[in-house]
Amino acid sequence: MTKPIVAVPADIRTLDGAVWHAAQHQYVRAALNAAEVMSLIVPAFEKGYDIDAILDRIDGVLVSGSASNVHPSLYGVEARDSDGPFDPARDATSLPLIRRAIDRGIPLLAICRGIQELNVALGGSLASEIQEQPGIWDHRRPEGVDRDGMYAIRQSVFVKEGSCIAGIIGSGEVQVNSLHRQAIAKTAPRLQVEALAEDGTVEAVSVIDAKAFAVGVQWHPEYWAETDKPSNQIFAAFGDAVREYVAKKAGSKVVA
Repeated sequence: MTKPIVAVPADIRTLDGAVWHAAQHQYVRAALNAAEVMSLIVPAFEKGYDIDAILDRIDGVLVSGSASNVHPSLYGVEARDSDGPFDPARDATSLPLIRRAIDRGIPLLAICRGIQELNVALGGSLASEIQEQPGIWDHRRPEGVDRDGMYAIRQSVFVKEGSCIAGIIGSGEVQVNSLHRQAIAKTAPRLQVEALAEDGTVEAVSVIDAKAFAVGVQWHPEYWAETDKPSNQIFAAFGDAVREYVAKKAGSKVVA
């Protein structure tokens, strides 16, 4: 049996004067080795997309983190230069892909920028430079460390009992690697908050009325997905949901 395929919306990157549609290795590596699925990097365009043409051919959606931020105009806020960098092509690709995947019951895992896109796609808003708000910690990546240090597991989140995430990694305090300067402000009506940092920052959500697995986390389970148990459990659960979707799809074809 061939491995299922998940769509990973690309970032736009410019290297040596050329424009690239790119995805970070750590996400597609975790998809392959922890979720046991293949990745299809979806090019990012601002218009001309046929979302269903993509979703007809894949079995899940993995929305990755990125250095760019969702453009504030998409949640009704005037953009400042400090809110960037922006990637309008990724916004135009990811947000409709997220909405349509949820509508069609296609499994979805959204990480870092991905949880923020999920929230905006369903009608929520974001807060910028959260470390400047009273009582909020500095969640940004530490300076002067290598990449392993940058993604070190060092922060507690508190997973709500009875939540979708609790069913995967357990409830109560869990240690994660969360690094970000934006976060969910107003939670979208269709999202349930699943985990919080000690300072109240939203760290995980699920889609309340989803037909399949639809979870977003602010931290980075992909980075240690092969060695950290909670990180591995999240990707394994996503992979299981993708395979369940494939089985249902195959069953519906047989019935038809």
